[in-house]
Amino acid sequence: MSAVPQTPPAPSRPTVTEREARQVAEAAREQDWRKPSFAKELFLGRFRLDLIHPHPLPADEDVRRGEEFLARLRDFCGTKVDGALIEREARIPDEVINGLKELGALGMKIDTKYGGLGLTQVYYNKALALVGSASPAIGALLSAHQSIGVPQPLKIFGTQEQKETFLPRCARTDISAFLLTEPDVGSDPARLATTAVPDGDDYVLDGVKLWTTNGVVADLLVVMARVPKSEGHRGGITAFVVEADSEGVTVENRNSFMGLRGLENGVTRFHRVRVPASHRIGEEGQGLKIALTTLNTGRLSLPAMCVGAGKWCLKIAREWSAEREQWGKPVALHEAVGSKIAFIAATTFALEAVVDLSSQMADENRNDIRIEAALAKLYGSEMAWLMADELVQIRGGRGFETADSLRARGERAVPAEQMLRDLRINRIFEGSTEIMHLLIAREAVDAHLSVAGDLIDPEKSLGDKVRAGAGAGAFYAKWLPKLVAGPGQLPGAYGEFKHGIDLSPHLRYVERTSRKLARSTFYAMSRWQGRMETKQGFLGRIVDIGAELFAMSAACVRAELLRGRGDHGLEAYQLADAFCRQARLRVEELFGRLWSNTDDLDRKVVKNVLGGSYTWLEEGVIDPSGDGPWIADATPGESTRENVRRPIR
Repeated sequence: MSAVPQTPPAPSRPTVTEREARQVAEAAREQDWRKPSFAKELFLGRFRLDLIHPHPLPADEDVRRGEEFLARLRDFCGTKVDGALIEREARIPDEVINGLKELGALGMKIDTKYGGLGLTQVYYNKALALVGSASPAIGALLSAHQSIGVPQPLKIFGTQEQKETFLPRCARTDISAFLLTEPDVGSDPARLATTAVPDGDDYVLDGVKLWTTNGVVADLLVVMARVPKSEGHRGGITAFVVEADSEGVTVENRNSFMGLRGLENGVTRFHRVRVPASHRIGEEGQGLKIALTTLNTGRLSLPAMCVGAGKWCLKIAREWSAEREQWGKPVALHEAVGSKIAFIAATTFALEAVVDLSSQMADENRNDIRIEAALAKLYGSEMAWLMADELVQIRGGRGFETADSLRARGERAVPAEQMLRDLRINRIFEGSTEIMHLLIAREAVDAHLSVAGDLIDPEKSLGDKVRAGAGAGAFYAKWLPKLVAGPGQLPGAYGEFKHGIDLSPHLRYVERTSRKLARSTFYAMSRWQGRMETKQGFLGRIVDIGAELFAMSAACVRAELLRGRGDHGLEAYQLADAFCRQARLRVEELFGRLWSNTDDLDRKVVKNVLGGSYTWLEEGVIDPSGDGPWIADATPGESTRENVRRPIR
């Protein structure tokens, strides 16, 4: 073994410009579109209903295995999981985690040849929705382990030897975690400071990782670290599988949060940690690409648990608002409360439609679902939060009261306020809403940048711009005329969605509106050109419109599927109709705000805030915050703190 290289003296964190950061992100994203994408076409003004209708269905054998596991999991959750206990003690009991291991829950998505259950994405998501309703902390543990932890990256990028070594462990005994974020690095990985220095047949890791979900109890870690460029090493951000009990790995803190109180999330320090080169996933410099590709389907786990939350919110809203009377009748029959219940019911139906459709498309692997999965995550996290907030409002003071307090004074212990706290992180987990807007917007305008990107790139030569101009002219000459008219203007279009209740007008609306959305995007690119990427408010609204259109499409297709197989068809059509009418109002508001908004004024106010012009407005209060730096020091070096890692055996 070679001598361990000396830890360099407190290296400064990589300094990168905005352009360099964007280049790193651009290099990591999947460049090609080898398969069709419903959502991509939607943003281009092409409503490809044929890509999602008839609704794709799982194979009978997949259904049988999935339902059998769900039955066992439901029994386990109903008899072995005490969500209130986990909330009170802020910890999932070891016996519960060991029971999940015995059940095979750690290996839901792992192939049977490696000891896993080999469930489809559809049934994996249903399982997460079920277990997440019993305890959101358990849902987060299982999701982090399989959706972004060791199993998924190895499934896509791992060598056969790596799969045979690690997947059987992940399927039954070992918990995994994913470590990317650092104290001063979130959605800007270009500034990643953790290093992996090549040394013979090993790499030597140094650095600090923050918010390591499962990190406190993990046995295996996926770690993103920067390999310095040197002779024989291309360098760049690289992914490694690291044994959590390796010498030099210290869990320095178990973090606690406003919600998900049982979450085993920590701060992990690496000091001269030796990792065999055979544990590197993919090639050097592929780390971010591996992370983003893993998330293409991994993101579906989060909205799946949001579906479970919506179902629970609907159940509690129905039972409570029928029981509680105000002014001589149940509160549900008062319009102010009824509209909230209608929103929860319709949105839960649509969100389940989005998740099931995206998941089944992921299982079939016929479509590229990177945008669909991102939209599902964005839409699910935002709408689930709104549903939980409305439930708290419906419950009134009882919604604000804790379940323990309700129980202590003799009422049903309904954890509505906990649901609100637990769901809040979903708007930040796996890409904040703001980052998801930018990520999806980049994919949505990919066709435009592919043909006209050089025209707006200030670093391109005149020759490059001339060639780009010719290509763009040819593309837009064919594309723009198609945005003028379409099936959405034909009264009889999509008539197969008319069965008592008529959903065809909603699909015609989606078709027309997708063309309007594409025209708006083109106009904005023509107007702002290279400054388009700075118009984050505009891009966010474009993405939100696309999310509503995708949800409307999924809701209608699901309603028709249920009608066709005699499974609550009338009720499904009612819910789809209600959701689409609600969504159309939101879409029209978003279109209005594309061009009529306060974005420019807001930017001026922000500059004044940062410049100190309004500090007088802050007077008259006491700041209860403690002392200390805004961002903790993450200088590499040996840990001086107790290792709070808690492996579960």
